[in-house]
Amino acid sequence: MKRTFIAMAGNIGAGKTTAAKMISREFGHELFEEPVIDNRFLASYYDDMPRWSFTLQLEFLIKRVQHHQLISTIEKSCIQDRSLYEDPEIFAKYLHGLGHLEARELDLYYEYFQRLNENVKQPDKIICLTVPSADRLLDRIRLRGRVEEQSIDSGFLKGLNGFYQAFPEICRNKYGIDTLELDVTNLDIRSGEGRKEFFDRVGVFLGLV
Repeated sequence: MKRTFIAMAGNIGAGKTTAAKMISREFGHELFEEPVIDNRFLASYYDDMPRWSFTLQLEFLIKRVQHHQLISTIEKSCIQDRSLYEDPEIFAKYLHGLGHLEARELDLYYEYFQRLNENVKQPDKIICLTVPSADRLLDRIRLRGRVEEQSIDSGFLKGLNGFYQAFPEICRNKYGIDTLELDVTNLDIRSGEGRKEFFDRVGVFLGLV
């Protein structure tokens, strides 16, 4: 079987982690989870976004590039929970628009991204989960109960969703990465028919069924 590198994408609460774990188990991919639990700045970021946005973006950039470097050394197929490209194309732009990143900080972030992204292995495919309703995303975030995320409101998620609408086309046209967009608003991928539909669509996209 051809070795593939898949990256998951999607707004906060869309279900990326669950989907990545399921794909890892079903198709035998090595899982690289999003570096949230051990992130040194995430709690501070949610307490004071203007102060910590630039620092957090650099932290995520370094961790994701490290994942890419590790993935290039692994012989089996891999799946990454959240893509490298969501930070420069969505989060950095959005935080700048909100006034949490100065223009000079945004420029410096892009310089770091371009330099670090030069020689890392790119994903073969991206799977982007969408949930257009910010309120539905907020319900999922509240349900999973991560303490540092409890200050997120639906307005913040709605703004991110605006950027996510264009993200699949950006992946295809700017980065040349084949991207599957899945609306999982009413699709329970964990069991029953929802699980079957999810694996059917992902399997076809990956060329595994």
